[in-house]
Amino acid sequence: MPTLLEMAAEIVAAHASTTPMSKEELLSELAEIYKTLDAMEKGEAVIAESSEAGQAEPAVSRKKAFGRDKITCMLCGKEMKTLSRHLKTAHDLKPAEYRKKFDIPRTQPLAARAYSEKRRQMAKDRGLGENLAKARAARKSKK
Repeated sequence: MPTLLEMAAEIVAAHASTTPMSKEELLSELAEIYKTLDAMEKGEAVIAESSEAGQAEPAVSRKKAFGRDKITCMLCGKEMKTLSRHLKTAHDLKPAEYRKKFDIPRTQPLAARAYSEKRRQMAKDRGLGENLAKARAARKSKK
């Protein structure tokens, strides 16, 4: 039978294989999982401290969360280009709920500015706006 440390290492390795993690995150997760497994083996009640602490205070300030090249999740501190999919998969939140929780205005996009600008320029280069106008005009003329 594997030791608690081996089981904790396997759990962290499985998580790290699907999620990019820093060295500090790996070590803290390994310690947390080991502590949880040890408590379960002893028959002690396991309390989820991280979820309570995460709700009390954001991981980063709102000003630091919205950068030019990346956007940081205020719940867990992970950096990415867009936030909507992460909110749904990792935190089971809708963007409106996230905005309400951290008092983020609707005018603030949940994507990095550089990412939005790149997508906007790509759409212009491909002529998507002109194609949309043509399609709308064609639909209007059919009516």
